[in-house]
Amino acid sequence: MLDWMVWTTPVAVFFSCIALMLAGMTIWEIKSPTTLRKGFLPIATTRGDRLFIGLLGAAYINLAFVGLSGKFAEWLQLEQDPSVWISFAISIAALVLVMRKG
Repeated sequence: MLDWMVWTTPVAVFFSCIALMLAGMTIWEIKSPTTLRKGFLPIATTRGDRLFIGLLGAAYINLAFVGLSGKFAEWLQLEQDPSVWISFAISIAALVLVMRKG
């Protein structure tokens, strides 16, 4: 059923983190309902809104990194493409920024 998916360690960690975040946010919402607040995003958002926006941003960062990794290797004269763990770390940092300050 999932033969089309390349389940490498970074991919498994990425999807595991998403599942854990969704479970954690569900528990947090049940324990402490959220209210709208305005951060640097141009709209008032709840925790769930910021999580969704942050996850979309993380996905786009990962896709851009995978798409450009060959160019990065060429530009930086690397012997091989940079590790996807770099995009994972950047994605998590962007997600945390949106969740805390968005």
